[in-house]
Amino acid sequence: MPATPEAQKRTRAFARVIGPWLVIVPGIIVLRAPDMGALAAGFFENPALVWFGGALLLFGGLLIIAFHQHWSSAAAVIISLFGWVLALRGLILLAVPQIYQRATAASTGATSLIRPGFAVLVLIGLYLTYAGWVAKSVGADEHEP
Repeated sequence: MPATPEAQKRTRAFARVIGPWLVIVPGIIVLRAPDMGALAAGFFENPALVWFGGALLLFGGLLIIAFHQHWSSAAAVIISLFGWVLALRGLILLAVPQIYQRATAASTGATSLIRPGFAVLVLIGLYLTYAGWVAKSVGADEHEP
């Protein structure tokens, strides 16, 4: 079933935010992969920071879930799944942060695995950025800039 104009506008709006974020943040992780182990270790040394990070992830995920449950295009599916993944990650980080701490510790030094994974996120971000800012077929009316 095709998306309503309102759903298309919402997908485009979310793509305009999530796309550039996925280009910038994972892109920096790709570039700084060797430094990320120390950064993650420092993060997990502060339980308040871990809890706050989990709360923010959960909030962001719930925000996307509440305002974007559209599954009518590739961009819409990516955005909706992104919301669910954020919410789940936030919940896990709040409830059982040791799962992420162990995974992070295990991946320290695995730059050859980290870079390709985050590079995929950058590619997804480029697609969403295109869908949100350039492509007319994903979003709003033809008169919007």
